[in-house]
Amino acid sequence: MRLSVSKSKNSMSLYVKDDVTIDGKRTSKIVEKLGTVDELREKLGGRDPIEWAKEYIAELNRLEKEGREPVVIAKYSPSKLIKKDERRSFNGGYLFLEKIYYGLGLNKICSEISEKYKFEYNLDSIFSRLLYGRIIFPSSKLSTYELSWELIEPPDFKLHQIYRALEVIARETDFIQASLYQNSLKLSKRNTGILYYDCTNYFFEIEEEDGLKQYGYAKDHKPNPIVQMGLFMDGDGVPLAFSITEGNKNEQLTLKPLENKILSDFKLSRFIVCTDAGLASTCNRKFNDKKDRAFITTQSIKKLKGYLKEWALDPKGWHLDDDSKTYDILELDDIKDRDRIFYKERWIKEDGLEQKLIVTYSIKYRDYHSKIRNSQIGRALKVIDTNPTKIKKHNQNDYKRFIKRISCTSEGELAEKESYTLDDDLIKSEAVYDGFYAVCTNLDEDATKIARINRQRWEIEECFRILKSEFKARPVHLRRDDRITAHFTTCFISLLMYRLLEKKLESKFTCDTIIRHLRNMNFQELKGSGYIPTYTRDDFTDAIHEAFGFRTDYEIVSLKQMKKILKETKSR
Repeated sequence: MRLSVSKSKNSMSLYVKDDVTIDGKRTSKIVEKLGTVDELREKLGGRDPIEWAKEYIAELNRLEKEGREPVVIAKYSPSKLIKKDERRSFNGGYLFLEKIYYGLGLNKICSEISEKYKFEYNLDSIFSRLLYGRIIFPSSKLSTYELSWELIEPPDFKLHQIYRALEVIARETDFIQASLYQNSLKLSKRNTGILYYDCTNYFFEIEEEDGLKQYGYAKDHKPNPIVQMGLFMDGDGVPLAFSITEGNKNEQLTLKPLENKILSDFKLSRFIVCTDAGLASTCNRKFNDKKDRAFITTQSIKKLKGYLKEWALDPKGWHLDDDSKTYDILELDDIKDRDRIFYKERWIKEDGLEQKLIVTYSIKYRDYHSKIRNSQIGRALKVIDTNPTKIKKHNQNDYKRFIKRISCTSEGELAEKESYTLDDDLIKSEAVYDGFYAVCTNLDEDATKIARINRQRWEIEECFRILKSEFKARPVHLRRDDRITAHFTTCFISLLMYRLLEKKLESKFTCDTIIRHLRNMNFQELKGSGYIPTYTRDDFTDAIHEAFGFRTDYEIVSLKQMKKILKETKSR
């Protein structure tokens, strides 16, 4: 800032001026009018106004250097229209994601890819906006481009270049995943001793099969072509690697190829793989029955051989951790023993594979099963009374499985009209399994430790829920296979960035709270002065500023402060 003197016929006025950049152009603006020389001499008791003004400006420059200078807001007129198409509000919540983006070295990954292909567009700008957009305002590629202009830093690309970039991202997805893993180790430790694997699918709003888009078993039961995503997650709930396969492919066949990729590209060799029963084929178990690898997989008690099922459901012979006594679960106290987990275990050998079968029992889990079934029975009764035509088709775990159709009379003759009633035999047969849970493993570890590891599988299910709900990864509106792969690459990396953000916040806030706050952290720009936060400061904003080491919640963030923040988000 500097002193500016303006002379007129009758007076001489003093101003504080500063050089600023507005809309990319360098210009000067009046920061403050100090007054006329005569007015100031009278106020200062005869002191030289020029000398005082220079000292005052020197103090302002000192405070500005320290980031503590007051900002003088220009006057606004209630009769002057704002400029047409001028954007005045910007989102700053993405700045915390940008810090993680650069921490993961994604800008350098983009540089390596750009150097390889020699294209002219800015892949770094495109990739970062696709990721920020997927988390903060998930939408189509067109909408993402338009919404990118709402960020404090404008995008440096055109719409058609997004689709060109998608083709390159798809070709380099293996390189991107391997590089991300190595770079993530510099941000935080990765618990790769335990890996969780699961598979889900995503639907397209089309009817024709083509390439990756094939008809298969859709987990949300929609009658559309689907693609499958296989996902590995580390022991801390942070995504590790993913793959996209055809929708009609058996999901049990998706594990080995992706695990082989982890073994070769990530240089990992010692780990335990945890899966659910749907991915627990004998082939997959044998694949991880190695010296440095092991498996823990959910086991359906219903599908056990007769003698094993009888042993598993036998009320006698149950144990508690660090307790030599055996228990009969029929004699348990519903209140005293409610939070206890009882177990029994034995080694079995089937299909040439030796493994330990561990069965646990919990009163709390029993009541949970019973509550879910009673709710389904209530829905079944309602359908019988109100709309029996809905009963004809149902899925394996659908509440309509409890409805029995009667098409014969008591004499065995064909009835004139079908009638419906609850299937009491099925209800009783399912109630037998309430409270029981089983896993198989080749580890010779304590049953409680195995159960504790397996219980963390809920986090990978939550990963899929976040992708489908908060990140709106479905339905997919892309047709070409390479662009579909690129779409899920951005979804995967967005999930990785979100999980790392969650870890920095020490998991104190829900997913909805985090994303909603990032979306609402907006600023009003004052041309040439800075940015005024328009969001509400609360516990979340305090926590995220504390975690990332910079603040945006001052009454006004000056231009120099914002430049410093932008520089901070791009440092590792």
